[in-house]
Amino acid sequence: MKSSSLLLLLGLLAGSCTRAPQQPAATAATAAEATFTNPLLPAGADPWSIYHNGYYYYTHTTGRNITLWKTPSLSQLKTAPSKVVWTPPSTGPNSREIWAPELHRLNGKWYLYYAADAGRNPDHRLFVLENSAADPLEGTWEDKGQITDATNKWAIDGSVFEHRGQLYFVWSGWEGDVNGRQDIYLARMKNPWTIEGPRVRVSTPEYSWERNGDLNNPNDPPHVDVNEGPEVLSHAGKLYLIYSASGCWTDTYALGMLTASASADLLQPASWTKSPTPVFQQNAANKVYAPGHNSFFKSPDGKEDWILYHANDEPGQGCGRFRTPRAQPFTWNPDGSPNFGNPVPIGQPLARPSGER
Repeated sequence: MKSSSLLLLLGLLAGSCTRAPQQPAATAATAAEATFTNPLLPAGADPWSIYHNGYYYYTHTTGRNITLWKTPSLSQLKTAPSKVVWTPPSTGPNSREIWAPELHRLNGKWYLYYAADAGRNPDHRLFVLENSAADPLEGTWEDKGQITDATNKWAIDGSVFEHRGQLYFVWSGWEGDVNGRQDIYLARMKNPWTIEGPRVRVSTPEYSWERNGDLNNPNDPPHVDVNEGPEVLSHAGKLYLIYSASGCWTDTYALGMLTASASADLLQPASWTKSPTPVFQQNAANKVYAPGHNSFFKSPDGKEDWILYHANDEPGQGCGRFRTPRAQPFTWNPDGSPNFGNPVPIGQPLARPSGER
């Protein structure tokens, strides 16, 4: 009996010794699951997302098609399924250089806006697709053609926003037909695929931080001033138009901001006031260069605001394949304007958006 009791006691002690180290491991796993690190994907410029019925739909520039990702947790984008939902025709005005797609839900249908050309940059224009399916990864995408104002000038980075029941289209374009400067234009929309009325220029590069754009390619102009990638935030009675400034091929690519009262006539350029300094820019100490072409999203529970953007890890990496999509939370200043802070380093753990599952 004593021998049996002793063996039983030793067995219990041995079992407790083997189980004890498992508890810290479980705690560490739980902590890891509560955080994520940037980048969200190994590559991807011009990131965009939209939240609908419990899922985030994400896209970025592939250059050759439009691909959508679907996930309930945007911080876990690396494990999300994806699908090519549209492949361009082999020839024609929208057959090459598919840039900066954006997915919007308008009037009960899905719309994809994108820039494309036939192989020559001066021919870049904006186009739109429509899908009536409940899920944008399903159904059929109908080509609604080019979306343009009467001038039909070079245009990229189209986006849509609704304000006081009116749809507006905002984009980056040329004033004339020669490359050298990109401005931000705004116009009223008749419907999700038609611009109504004239375009209005609301921003042009004027500060030194908006005008870094020297080029060393004989096929390009020697210098280009850039305002592009416009996106609109609405908060506390004001509209904030966040845009990317300077050439994406420079390390000083940064975000600027225009502000307008929610009660103002948005089609009057004087309604918009430009901030004199960037609101988000490179941080060499954190090894983040050329952060820009942003979009915004809320956490699943609606309690947090997040900025989604691309950036490079090293100086001199330009506009190519090194750009990766990243996300981080932002707050609001006492005057109601957004405070984006500094771009965080890759690999730094961040708490996942609240309400993620």
